[in-house]
Amino acid sequence: MLLFSALYPNWLNPGDNAWQMTAATLVGLMSVPGLVVLYGGVMQKRWSVNSMMLSFIAFALIIVMWVLWGYNMGFGHPVHLGGSKDGFFDNLIGKPGAVLSAHDLQGQGNIPLIGTVDFPQSSLVYFQLVFAAITPILMLGSVLGRVNFKAWIPFVVLWSTCVYTVNAFLIWGGGWFAQQGAVDFSGGYVIHLAAGVSGFVAAWVIGPRLARDREIDAPNNLAMVAIGAGLLWLGWNGFNGGDPYYAGVDAAAAVLNTNLCCAVAFLVWVAWDYATRRKPSLIGSVNGMIVGLVAITPAAGFVTGWGAIAIGAIGSVVVYAAYNYLALVPPFRRVDDTLGVVFTHGFAGLIGGLLTGVLASSAMEVTPGFSVSGGWDLLKWQALTALWVIVFSGVVTFILLKLVGLVVPLRMSEADMEMGDLAVHGHEVYPSDIPSLGFPSGIPAAAPVASGAGAPPAQAR
Repeated sequence: MLLFSALYPNWLNPGDNAWQMTAATLVGLMSVPGLVVLYGGVMQKRWSVNSMMLSFIAFALIIVMWVLWGYNMGFGHPVHLGGSKDGFFDNLIGKPGAVLSAHDLQGQGNIPLIGTVDFPQSSLVYFQLVFAAITPILMLGSVLGRVNFKAWIPFVVLWSTCVYTVNAFLIWGGGWFAQQGAVDFSGGYVIHLAAGVSGFVAAWVIGPRLARDREIDAPNNLAMVAIGAGLLWLGWNGFNGGDPYYAGVDAAAAVLNTNLCCAVAFLVWVAWDYATRRKPSLIGSVNGMIVGLVAITPAAGFVTGWGAIAIGAIGSVVVYAAYNYLALVPPFRRVDDTLGVVFTHGFAGLIGGLLTGVLASSAMEVTPGFSVSGGWDLLKWQALTALWVIVFSGVVTFILLKLVGLVVPLRMSEADMEMGDLAVHGHEVYPSDIPSLGFPSGIPAAAPVASGAGAPPAQAR
């Protein structure tokens, strides 16, 4: 036993490190393959490949961007842009820089304005990387079925650099909002609210899908939807369970709260489907499940189990009403948000963040000696932080889209939208249905079989 103990630096806790890497991998599975197959199944057949490819390339782009400059912008040393080290602009963003040296890979994890953790910096970078990667993929759900693949590539990098890292630093990296007492346990604001708002703005700027895609919005494979949704549900155990940064009691509480809130929101959504439609739909219930997961995200380690139940029930009722009724009035009616991301992520993240300000319990210790108590002061800062995320994310998203649009069209051509996957990627999700790459002019008719050798020709049957 002494021999193996000598393999570890004195600051490293092997159990915490193992859990952090496991939690990060669970979060990664939510994107690849979770959202990949969910999007591939929920879209019409001719958009399945495109939806999956857009998700894959966003994931790959963020991995590279994150280690070259993004991580330090969100979790590094602050750039002092103002005259005081305590001011807003002095605690807005971190200094960009790579995290690829031997020290970065094997040294002790550290967030300068917060402190050290008992696992390597590489585990910390990896954990935050998969959070950064899933955010533009969530936003993507708003613009499926018309966003130009070539425009998506620079937009993902620019958005993650200019929007995600700023919100992450301000709230998670010890920046100004964190210093005022605002909290976001695992990304209700940094990830979901920002993705919902930015996706809605992108859908507005890029414009709607073809009329036939909006009128006949039929999923091509509900089994893929169910598999993707299941990966999201259980992957969320890493999403919320890894954020205490140690494998302790609050990690366990966050995991249980996550599943409890998700189950309650799912059941409430099914109940509303029965009450209003008399039939519970799979797509609808998946939305209810996602609402529960999103709503508990900012609160998971701060609330008791009773708080988790309340957040699931309230979040599901409010988002169900918004998704089915608010969507019918301006400005929501005028914007084609393909998968309703502004509701299932934007509204749900906002509700969860505000309810954290009310329901956070001082009896829940996130780390020894640190807890959060709900009340007017916390609620005030939760509301102000949400307002910042909404305005900042929306305005900067609009500016970035306009800049990218000067170089490459944001929207596919009408001809490409009519054809879908074949036009953009050269193949479809179910090759047996086509003229395919192997048979560009169609599948040739079978040659007649000689008399007495096997079955007769088709014409003779």
